[in-house]
Amino acid sequence: MFGIKIVRQNCKGLVETLGKYSRSVDAGLQFYVPIFQKIRTVELAMHPLRLQKYSVITQDNAEIEASVTLNYHVTDAKKYTYENSDSVESMAQLVRGHLRDIIGRMDLNAALGSTSKINAELAHAIGDLTNIYGINVDRVNIDELPPSKEIQKAMDKQLTADRERVAAIARAEGEARNIKLTTDAKNKALVETAQAQAQATKTRADAESYRITKIQEALKNVDDNYFKDQSITAFTNLAESDTNLVVLSKEDITELGQVPVIKKMLDQ
Repeated sequence: MFGIKIVRQNCKGLVETLGKYSRSVDAGLQFYVPIFQKIRTVELAMHPLRLQKYSVITQDNAEIEASVTLNYHVTDAKKYTYENSDSVESMAQLVRGHLRDIIGRMDLNAALGSTSKINAELAHAIGDLTNIYGINVDRVNIDELPPSKEIQKAMDKQLTADRERVAAIARAEGEARNIKLTTDAKNKALVETAQAQAQATKTRADAESYRITKIQEALKNVDDNYFKDQSITAFTNLAESDTNLVVLSKEDITELGQVPVIKKMLDQ
């Protein structure tokens, strides 16, 4: 009498005779001797595994919680089944140990910002070590590295302080720029005002100089009658004023006395 066992695809069958491993069989229809033998089935397909969060201490004594997921598959069904009572847990312990070692050589800021680097170092550190359990780790990934609540609070306070400091610096720089712009505008206005006044003064001076030049040029072309006429006008204005005393030199009186109008005035 023979027993029949169907080993499913992507599985390996382990034949045990009287409780002792005797041989391995592949997927398909397999025969064995009941009572004396049995066939244990081991899956070779890839399995996902999520490791529970656990504490890790960084180089600067900060506590963070690591959350890791990995994918593995059985490479040696015999080792996996008989050479370790719990190969999966042994593999998980190996991963956790190497992760503690990697993060323990990093400070908090480096650890929080280097998950990709940690993943690469962890995969390299594990390497072929899990082969002793008949397992190969195909992929390992750090899902989370959150700091402890106390450290998170401290980080939040530091972040708030940094933001307030940056805001204060920005306000101070804004005020400084505003003061500079205001001062520059005032200085520019003063300079422009001074330049305008200087230009106006120069223009007036040029106009006065031009006027004097023209008068001088005109005076060069007039005869004595012009000056006599001016003297008559002056005496006329003088006669109409309240002044009752005029002091003139003898020469001026003699010369002006030749003018009929003034002679008449002097005779009176």
